Amino acid sequence: MIRIRRAAERGRADHGWLDTRHTFSFADYFDPEHMSFRSLRVLNEDRVQPGKGFPSHPHRDMEILTYVLEGSLQHRDSMGNGSVIRPGEIQRMTAGAGVVHSEFNASATEPVHFLQIWILPEAAGLEPGYEQKTFPEGARRGRLCRVASREGGDGAVRIHQDAAVYAALLEPGERVEHPLAAGRGAWVQVAGGGLAMNGELMAVGDGAAVTDTPALTLGDAVTGTEVLLIDLA
Repeated sequence: MIRIRRAAERGRADHGWLDTRHTFSFADYFDPEHMSFRSLRVLNEDRVQPGKGFPSHPHRDMEILTYVLEGSLQHRDSMGNGSVIRPGEIQRMTAGAGVVHSEFNASATEPVHFLQIWILPEAAGLEPGYEQKTFPEGARRGRLCRVASREGGDGAVRIHQDAAVYAALLEPGERVEHPLAAGRGAWVQVAGGGLAMNGELMAVGDGAAVTDTPALTLGDAVTGTEVLLIDLA
């Protein structure tokens, strides 16, 4: 079964400095039909104006992944980490027993556009942790590149849940396939461009919950398509 969540159906809040879209219930946006998908709790698409951002705030018991699409995002946290996240990079922060962090647009002139993904961890009270990895375009071009997984390894950041995140850049004529083991599900998010998934057309900003489907085929992409696939227990 494939259940598509169209871009325009998502929750939205425009704060001037921040334009944010919520796939699932978040902050002041509440939709009992869209609370989560398996262990995937949050999938926000954020655009932050130059020099603006989120001041220090706490998190706990969540695996937080940040994937930048355009621009650059500056991160600081109570673990002593400070970094700038750019396109082609993914950051994992294990909030665990508790962490405080801030996120600001690293540019004074250009907006930053990114996805933030929250996955419920397999246990509460984990030791807070942090990773950031780079995945060049060549690693994602025409293939599903694993950028996060429970095991880590092969360049992927490690998350504390039975889930794996893949990123792909597709052009017309390219096709990728992903098998889904029995009992597993997937969330597919089109971050740029558009494509067909098992014959279902998806445009930029569209997402889809996939269950009881043995394999996914992504193809018929338009120029500049970027897609994330999250395989979940």
